[in-house]
Amino acid sequence: MDRQIDPKYYAYRELSYRQRLFGHIKTVCTHKKYVRYGCFRMGLYLQGIFHDMSKFSPVEFHRSVMFYSGQFSPNSSDRMITGCSISWMHHKGRNRHHYEYWTDYTPSIEPYIMGCKMPLKYVAEMVADRYAACVAYNKDTYSQGDAWKYYARSREHIVMHDDTRLVLEQALSIMRDEGEDVAFAYMKGLLKITKGRDYTAESLGIDSTKIVY
Repeated sequence: MDRQIDPKYYAYRELSYRQRLFGHIKTVCTHKKYVRYGCFRMGLYLQGIFHDMSKFSPVEFHRSVMFYSGQFSPNSSDRMITGCSISWMHHKGRNRHHYEYWTDYTPSIEPYIMGCKMPLKYVAEMVADRYAACVAYNKDTYSQGDAWKYYARSREHIVMHDDTRLVLEQALSIMRDEGEDVAFAYMKGLLKITKGRDYTAESLGIDSTKIVY
């Protein structure tokens, strides 16, 4: 039986190739601009400059232009219509600020998937990435709680290391309640504390019972 696909995922068909091409380029550049802003506020200059460069690779660029609608990520339309997003599969395997990059099989015989702990500098870039994606797609309707709302929708299904999860949740909850600049300042402080070394949520003073969900 054929599955029903929400008509919104076909919105890209309403645009010409030229509109999709330049719309996608503008969205990517806007996204990178805001990621750069966030990364620079946290002292992550190289990550801010080179963030998401794989989006200009042929496989990611072509598929994204094909399914661009300006309403949400082209990967969503590609995934819903074709069954998987080739662009996303390529992207998540080359960009360490995505928690999906840090998944692996457990050491046990059972082939379960586990989340590996992300280096803190990539968690920080992930915070900037989520903020920037909401700004780029929500445009005039953006609010400081959008990144938290987007995360919360799929929180129960995310495979992520517990310490990484708590750092991300703390930062996004601060962004929701106090704004992005406060969240970036918070992450910059954590980066200074760890100085590239390993961390635990406990060592960073994060109390999960105090995070408001």
